[in-house]
Amino acid sequence: MQKSALIAGSTGLVGSELLRYLLDSKEYESVTAIVRKPLHITHPKLKEFIVDFEKLHEFEDVFKVNDVFCCLGTTIKKAKTKEAMTRIDVEYPLVMAKLAKKMGAKQFLVISAMQANPNSSTFYSRIKGEMEQELRKVGFDALHVFRPSLLVGDRKEFRLGEKSAEILFKALFFVFIGPLKKYKAIHAKTVASGMLKAAQSEKQGVNVYLSDEI
Repeated sequence: MQKSALIAGSTGLVGSELLRYLLDSKEYESVTAIVRKPLHITHPKLKEFIVDFEKLHEFEDVFKVNDVFCCLGTTIKKAKTKEAMTRIDVEYPLVMAKLAKKMGAKQFLVISAMQANPNSSTFYSRIKGEMEQELRKVGFDALHVFRPSLLVGDRKEFRLGEKSAEILFKALFFVFIGPLKKYKAIHAKTVASGMLKAAQSEKQGVNVYLSDEI
């Protein structure tokens, strides 16, 4: 039986790749994208809803799907404040999860961070850990958490720090073997493909994937 999917963050590095995979997949007969601005994409499977993420409860019916893919995330540079970043990286995914669970969704798949830990002294790692911690409480049949290392791909914006790290990771590729393999940079397409595969795996409970497991 074909399923329905919802994706948030479909204009980001991983989300844009995942949206293409979802639209091309045989497993989903409909794909709902909730966005802040029009995608300018036409596809017979695609249902696009322009939403205010501060008012997601007004779009409750949109979350009546089988699987939810959350690719939301930002940087402190874009968000400007820690409070704004927390809303995007923690509060929005949690509201989505609760609405989806209420409407009958079975699976929630989300991108986190490699060092996610609610007790971390690093702000980014801490809020991602808090997000994971709260999502575990929602009670989906399956929660799939992806903790990629450095993401590489065709970004719409230039980030000097990440570009420099990408060059360094490529130059030192031979270092990332054995126990260090999970730290190796990973392409956005690989993460997107891994999310799609995990949604079809029929795994139950909480499943966490590091870069070398995606």
